[in-house]
Amino acid sequence: MSVGIVMLVHTALGRAEQVARHWMRAGCPVVIHVDSMVPKRIYDSFVTALSDEPDVRFSRRHRCEWGTWGLVAASQDASELMLKDFPEVRHVYLTSGSCLPLRPIEELIDYLDERPRTDFIESATTADVPWTVGGLDNERFTLFFPFSWRRNRFLFDRFVEFQRWLGRPRRIPKDLVPHMGSQWWCLTRQTLSAILQDPERAAFDRYFRKVWIPDESYFQTLARLYSTNIESRSLTLSKFDFQGKPHIFYDDHLQLLRRSDCFVARKIWPHAERLYHAFLTDADSASNRQEPNPGKIDRIFAKAVDRRTRGRAGLYMQSRFPNYGWENGVTAGKYSVFQGFAELFQDFESWLGRATGAQVHGHLYAPERAEFAGGQVTLNGAMSDNARMRDANPKAFLTNLVWNTRGERQCFQHGPRDTQEIIWHIARDPNAQISVISGAWAVPLFKSNANFADLRAEAAQLQKIESSMLDGLRSPDAKARIRIWTMAEFIEAPMEPLQVLIDEIGQKTMRRLAEAPVMEDLSGFGQFLQNLKNQGMHPYLMGDFPVEPAPRNANQTKRKPYLVK
Repeated sequence: MSVGIVMLVHTALGRAEQVARHWMRAGCPVVIHVDSMVPKRIYDSFVTALSDEPDVRFSRRHRCEWGTWGLVAASQDASELMLKDFPEVRHVYLTSGSCLPLRPIEELIDYLDERPRTDFIESATTADVPWTVGGLDNERFTLFFPFSWRRNRFLFDRFVEFQRWLGRPRRIPKDLVPHMGSQWWCLTRQTLSAILQDPERAAFDRYFRKVWIPDESYFQTLARLYSTNIESRSLTLSKFDFQGKPHIFYDDHLQLLRRSDCFVARKIWPHAERLYHAFLTDADSASNRQEPNPGKIDRIFAKAVDRRTRGRAGLYMQSRFPNYGWENGVTAGKYSVFQGFAELFQDFESWLGRATGAQVHGHLYAPERAEFAGGQVTLNGAMSDNARMRDANPKAFLTNLVWNTRGERQCFQHGPRDTQEIIWHIARDPNAQISVISGAWAVPLFKSNANFADLRAEAAQLQKIESSMLDGLRSPDAKARIRIWTMAEFIEAPMEPLQVLIDEIGQKTMRRLAEAPVMEDLSGFGQFLQNLKNQGMHPYLMGDFPVEPAPRNANQTKRKPYLVK
């Protein structure tokens, strides 16, 4: 009877009974504290169920709310009862109802017998603690915390702000250097009794009652005053996520827990039947003299934290979706956006598909519908071409499209008539290749048969939209691969930029382009732009286009074409 177990229980009392009997079968006495929030009827049934065990005790009940003094008071009372009723106990091991022994209890007893004067308690100063989450490190010892963080968060935050404004920190008791660490410790009788019987205990208790999360600092601080040999580590495997919440172990963690070589683990899901059956059976286990080494599985937990916080590139999930900038890559793969090409070249989408082997869509953000390749109405992942559904979240539409078509390069058209909300997301996406022929939106207007007054008004509106879009693309925060040509600049030598774009998409091994897309007939386009200018609309995004002279008669002198500036 060299090891005594203190159990703090507040839920899943059936599992707690099962684990308590496992400890007692190995000769370890158990003192159980049951949260006072557990109804008396359930508590009485729990006590009755263990009444056949001579080495079990129940301590005075406290309300054990997270981060409050009740957890320390429960540990104090249960430990005092353990030291009083079981004088042969040399080490007291603090556990919870959700803890599960991972190795035969005899191995733990032998391990502690070999270290009779060693206290196992994680204990580090605030300057050395990297794991605190919540913004309160040293302040948890220099401010008062009379309000519950969980039940009265508003009062908790306002009182912290008031104390910071007041600028009068608490006085830490003399000779105390605050330390922090895991709540789950294993202390020798000598150290534990010195803490509980200290003449200054009343003063220490008054101080720690108003410390935030005292269960992680009370014993961790006072053990430094009395212990002759502290190993600053816990024998209990307890892992926390990036928010400071404990990881819960399920049945599929069986092999992971075995590899840790730890004596005890928490938190175990109460319905993990496979874990409880594997670790609480009476079958003989192979002797394991390995030193407990939770570091063996740290790499796996680090991957879990990374997956939860960063996720996979271009795949959004609950833990990071609401937070701007938390994405691990805006999209899952490279894609190309073309603006002005479908307006300048005939059947451009079909030509681009033949030249690259990529999946080439029309205007995905067109006002009427998403123009999927081949006229499809649904795409991979049951994506609909419905414009209202798309525009409810244009960014998610794009990321889903790229994610659902991984392995196949996506290309689509965009223009000033389309939804503009998506442009900034594309511009800051390193996966995007954006190619713009500015002013090419005027070609469909030029070829239309609408009234010129209507054309002028629409041209002014489209130019305004495209100008704003180009400002965004030229932002220093844009991370996409962006190329912008004026229309006049592009048509002077279209083959060279087209070849560069095809090579960059790189879906097929291409020779130099033998077939160029057919350009629209632009005869009279310069005069069209001059007419817009004459009507008071200045078309500057197209570049300098020559205006063809009107037909001459024999009496007219020959003049050179002039440029629209």
